Amino acid sequence: MYYSGFADEAAKDIAMQIAATKELGWSNIEARGLYGSNLGGITDAQFDDLCAKLDAAGVRINCYGSGIANWAKHPRKEEDFLASRTELVNALPRMQKLGIKMLRGMSFLVPKDEQPDSPELEAIIFRKLNELVKLCEDAGVIYGHENCMNYGGLSYRHTLKMLENVKSPNFKLIYDTGNPVHSDDLSKPAPYPKQSSWEFYSNVKDHVVYVHIKDSLWDNEKGAIYTYPGEGLGDVERIVKDLLARGYDGGWSMEPHLAHVFHKPTDDDAAKEKIMCETYVEYGRRFMKIMERNISRK
Repeated sequence: MYYSGFADEAAKDIAMQIAATKELGWSNIEARGLYGSNLGGITDAQFDDLCAKLDAAGVRINCYGSGIANWAKHPRKEEDFLASRTELVNALPRMQKLGIKMLRGMSFLVPKDEQPDSPELEAIIFRKLNELVKLCEDAGVIYGHENCMNYGGLSYRHTLKMLENVKSPNFKLIYDTGNPVHSDDLSKPAPYPKQSSWEFYSNVKDHVVYVHIKDSLWDNEKGAIYTYPGEGLGDVERIVKDLLARGYDGGWSMEPHLAHVFHKPTDDDAAKEKIMCETYVEYGRRFMKIMERNISRK
């Protein structure tokens, strides 16, 4: 097992992302925001700088937290699909050079003006996903699907249906513990209740190869209220316990979403970065305590 995280929540600058990772005693980053872009969008010069900094620090990128087929990409818009495909094609050689074996991808946004799981729309989503996943398969990379604001995140039933229709040994699940808390369960009658993180996980756990640690509460007026791990409704500790009992030996990736919640806004960029870094490190330390407590019970 190993720890990782979306280190762009600690800092925008890669050097500071690396510093926060090393402060936690970790050696992995799930790369998302890099040089104002991402791994598939940065320049060759920026990529060379990234490689040099990672190598000098003894830190690696274990997963590419991409924007491929994410909540901003409409399943019907060909330009959105081509943007995802271009990002993937650009990123794959860089992933291979860095030895990154997995990327975080999604299954397109949920349209507001039509039934999101109509057979016609599902056919479009599955066809486009299969093409993206095939590119990953040919490159020896896992397409890890995150349950987020996307087709597969509509419910565990939608995820299972997606798995039935995207046939590849390289299509697996990344389970995010916090996302179900603020996501409607569209497998149930309207008005849709919020999902249960434990129920979702329990029904897809055989396909999970990587875990995002996020936690939150839900307020009907304020929306999602993000918390430290174990303090929300994401069933974090219960899921950790079950994964450990099942012999899970993969990564645990922190995605706090906290810095803007627990601290007053400030126009001081240095102060903002200090808050971001301190929050990220504290989040990682709290999760390690959860892990220690549950490992000791095994």
